[in-house]
Amino acid sequence: MWLWLLVLLGLWLLWRWHRERQMVPGLEDKFVLITGCDSGFGNLLARQLDARGLQVLAGCLTESGAARLQAATSSRLQTVLLDVTSSSSIAAAVAWVQERVGQRGLWGLVNNAGTATPSAPNEWLRKEDFMALMNVNLVGLIEVTVSMLPLLRRGAGRVVNVSSMMGRISAFGGGYCPSKFGVEAFSDSLRLEMYHFGVKVSIIEPGFFNTGITHAASVEKVFLKYWERLPDETKASYGDKYWKDYLANMNRANRCCNPNLSMVTNCMEHALTSRYPRCRYAVGWDARLFVIPLSYMPSAIFDAFFTHLYPKPAQRG
Repeated sequence: MWLWLLVLLGLWLLWRWHRERQMVPGLEDKFVLITGCDSGFGNLLARQLDARGLQVLAGCLTESGAARLQAATSSRLQTVLLDVTSSSSIAAAVAWVQERVGQRGLWGLVNNAGTATPSAPNEWLRKEDFMALMNVNLVGLIEVTVSMLPLLRRGAGRVVNVSSMMGRISAFGGGYCPSKFGVEAFSDSLRLEMYHFGVKVSIIEPGFFNTGITHAASVEKVFLKYWERLPDETKASYGDKYWKDYLANMNRANRCCNPNLSMVTNCMEHALTSRYPRCRYAVGWDARLFVIPLSYMPSAIFDAFFTHLYPKPAQRG
């Protein structure tokens, strides 16, 4: 019996491998809009797709980021200034994309723009701190996607949303984890709604990768700002050692991040170019072997693991 199960598993894996190797024809005529192309995943993906011959429309937050990307790519790639937290900027980008794609519609939208700060214990943050991050990672992603849907439906195209393994487990405070949980929920509902229009929706779930969006010096500066504005009673409850250990843990985690960003961008490229893209792409061994199994375990096991890693406050209940 076990032999037959192994044979069936092998045949299924072979079939899946063959299916996922089938590419969409005519890629050189496909337009793909990518947000957050100044650096990190977005910058690398824009260069990667440009080298493959696609018509890349790169959304950059800054003029300097756009100029650097333009200088490193072919004349096919076009850049547009896009701030995903600004409705007027998004509307201008939609009109700009419409002019370029015409009646063909938009083949791909990669919602890559994101930030990881501010991240700190929840009690240390205010509503505006949460919203500053949510407006980029979630609200901006939603507005860009909804605004581009008419063009995507016309092109029967693809939506690729960059989430995170922190969209499965919430291991630290601040708006990052809630924003990624939101990306997962929005993507799932959008995938169902777009099915009959022929628009496919994929979620990218990277583990810990070094994208350069957090730097030790800047993290410490922001972290100290939150600590210093706390009431004296709250500071006494946590203690000086707490924030120092918390910051040390964050810096330690950043140093362990995977520098090979192409692992993520290769999955993005597959979601855009394969005839049969996956609904979810978990990227990195930490994601597949640690976070995904942990996300299915009882909360007691999850809590026992992470409370052991958390620093101990000066005053305990």
